[in-house]
Amino acid sequence: MTSHQNTQTMKPATAAKKLGVYLEAAPADFREGVVSRAELNELQANPPQWLQELRRNGPHPRPVVAAKLGVSIAGLARAGVTEPLTTEQIEALKKEDPEWLERERATQAEVRKEAERIKKKNAERQA
Repeated sequence: MTSHQNTQTMKPATAAKKLGVYLEAAPADFREGVVSRAELNELQANPPQWLQELRRNGPHPRPVVAAKLGVSIAGLARAGVTEPLTTEQIEALKKEDPEWLERERATQAEVRKEAERIKKKNAERQA
């Protein structure tokens, strides 16, 4: 009996998510094809110019925007930020520091604090 290994492939949307880039801003050949696990690993290890540029300047997908602003994805939605933002737009928002951003950052800090409290409580219970 011989073992036969299939090449694992993924949709471009999945690969873009794993790479942390906005799919619609990627080149057409990336958006329209399939990406193998080996190709994804190569893109992560040696990102081509287009990938470096997207990571540096955007537009960025919501999870990246939320992380850069220090808020949750739900916080972005509550504030009405539904479109991908560029690095320049994110930096402008940080400088502007609107009331919603301060509020969402405070909410996110509370969530982290509560998660840490629960983690500590569970650790004590385990001990």
